[in-house]
Amino acid sequence: MIRSVFVFTIALAAAQTAHSDWTEARCDIYPKGEDRISAMLPCTFGQRQGAVAITRSDGVTHHLTPVGDQPGNYVDQNGKPAYRQSGLGQSGLIFRLDQESVFVYWDTSALYPETDPDNPTAPYTTADYDATTLLRCGKVDDPEMGLCPAGILRMEGGQASIVITGPTGEEFTINFLQDGVNATAGEVDAQLDQDTWTVILRELERYEVPLAAIEGG
Repeated sequence: MIRSVFVFTIALAAAQTAHSDWTEARCDIYPKGEDRISAMLPCTFGQRQGAVAITRSDGVTHHLTPVGDQPGNYVDQNGKPAYRQSGLGQSGLIFRLDQESVFVYWDTSALYPETDPDNPTAPYTTADYDATTLLRCGKVDDPEMGLCPAGILRMEGGQASIVITGPTGEEFTINFLQDGVNATAGEVDAQLDQDTWTVILRELERYEVPLAAIEGG
């Protein structure tokens, strides 16, 4: 269970104390130089005498040791510099690491979205879209695929914009246009095989979009 955000914030402010504290959290991962999330993961955050440990559900752990006289300056377990930044208020903390940034949020509810048994494609409904569907989706290197909800906005000429909530919880749009396929979340590689588009997003995620979802009928 998540501990009180207020109590944990007080503990963070008292970094000089010898007492240790930890909490379950949500970690949003951003590759260095990118402004789009690559993963949203359950994680735990711990602190003792200023040293920080972030343990992620994907098996990655960051051990950060404070250095120098300025608060928020660290080195990681490999001796690389790391920095703690504000910007999330009482919602969490930002850590800038050598190859990525980790946004730590105390609220984990986004990891476990509520499902609506009466609308499996929530939050998408036909009140806002021409159609809704569940698309097969998953990571490129994972043979197991899940289902991602999507809302479809159809256009003339067999074109459509499909708004999708991906496996990490990120919402984005894939546009199927006469002059090609593009996405608001980054570079795509799209291939049509018989009646299904396979779309690879940022070389990380795979989506299967049937022609029937695009064209209707």
